[in-house]
Amino acid sequence: MTLTRASRCILALALIGLPAAAGAQAFGLNEIGSCALSRAFATTSAPCDDASSIYWNPGVLPKTPGFSLYGGVALVKIDGDFTRDTSFTRYEADVPNAYVPHVFIDYRGAGKLAYGLGVYVPYGLTSQWQDDFPGRFVAKKASLQTIYVQPNIAYQLTDNWSIGGGPIYGHSSVELVQAVDISDKTATVVAGNAITFGQLGIPKYTEFARAKLEGSASAWGFTLGLHGKLSPTWEMGLRFLSQLSFHYDDADATFEPRPTGIILAANNPLGAPANTPLDALLLPQFSGALGPQKVSTVIRHPAQIQAGFAYTGWEATTVSLDYAYVGWKSFNQLPVTFSGATPATTAPSKVLIEDYNNTSSIRFGIERRMTNGFALRGGLAAAASAAPDETVTPLLPEMDRGYGTLGVGIPVMGSFRLDAAYAHIFTSGRRGRIDERSSTSTSAQALALNSGFFTLNANILSLSLKAAF
Repeated sequence: MTLTRASRCILALALIGLPAAAGAQAFGLNEIGSCALSRAFATTSAPCDDASSIYWNPGVLPKTPGFSLYGGVALVKIDGDFTRDTSFTRYEADVPNAYVPHVFIDYRGAGKLAYGLGVYVPYGLTSQWQDDFPGRFVAKKASLQTIYVQPNIAYQLTDNWSIGGGPIYGHSSVELVQAVDISDKTATVVAGNAITFGQLGIPKYTEFARAKLEGSASAWGFTLGLHGKLSPTWEMGLRFLSQLSFHYDDADATFEPRPTGIILAANNPLGAPANTPLDALLLPQFSGALGPQKVSTVIRHPAQIQAGFAYTGWEATTVSLDYAYVGWKSFNQLPVTFSGATPATTAPSKVLIEDYNNTSSIRFGIERRMTNGFALRGGLAAAASAAPDETVTPLLPEMDRGYGTLGVGIPVMGSFRLDAAYAHIFTSGRRGRIDERSSTSTSAQALALNSGFFTLNANILSLSLKAAF
């Protein structure tokens, strides 16, 4: 028996999951501040009166002098499933709840400058499926977590205009868990021809190993913002967040055996005695050909541009409309380089095709401030999918989506304010595939692999506390 093909291809299969892990970012972690969430992120032209403006528009100065601290967490609960075309079997996702933190602090003195620091999560999410899901051979779990640290300086140009910005340090970690199918691996060679386990009668989707990849990387970028009052009742805002390129140069890939339960018959082509467990023949591979390997690749977190206008002519009311653009087209291809213990156990380097598109979203928000200090907020938003039809997979079944948001601001003991927000993400579902695309396939061939229908929705609850001193 030989596993030459397995030793060279299993890691290539595992790394195919990385693009979709980054694609989880296309689902968008905009839950940065409860006030902003409750206004459907339409806060570039008229940011919330808290330090989260460091992210939403770094060119805005605090309205009052002194220190302002703003921190909280958003709970993201995702529900999804996949229904196969052939059997109509429905497989539910098994995504754990995500807790997304944010912390900001800023200071404005008597002059024209304001200083601040923000720590937040602009990208990153987890997709996870149960053990019976046939798409687990594309991904059982894909998790990408990214934290940005942003020092910020804002400067008052005139009474009505201000600018600001600062550098960004990003740290990203990725984890991918993937089932490995034995059916398409080489079992033996007869007269120079490779014979796969599938040709010997072992069915497709027979898991014999589980691959796990873990890695981390850091990157630098920057952000800029501009804010202005066009008139006593109209404001505008513009922000730019640069692309950050994360080089995962030292990721680790490991493998663990999974029982197939297959018992070989007499006179089998592998030359093993009758009643030999296939697992016993495969086990030595996990200390040899399926030993640990190093992997390197680059994932680019795309640039963002957001611009908008706000109207404040109604008493104690702010209405805002923003447009956001994300440059996902930079995520077109993913180069993958492997490094094993020996050349014989090093998977071939390759380039994976993703063909993501740039995306746009429209965001509308409203806030009504009451005489007792309470604030009522709401919003609607719509965002286009970054993934093309041929790149909708179990790692992230990306699809067009809409947001409905509600929130409230509650004054607490004078210098404190509690913000609470709820958002529901609506989608109409989308067709996709659970088999991996060949690196040499065309878009039409990849599209032909679509074999079922994904659904996806999410509920978000966010709490933040503001302290001014």
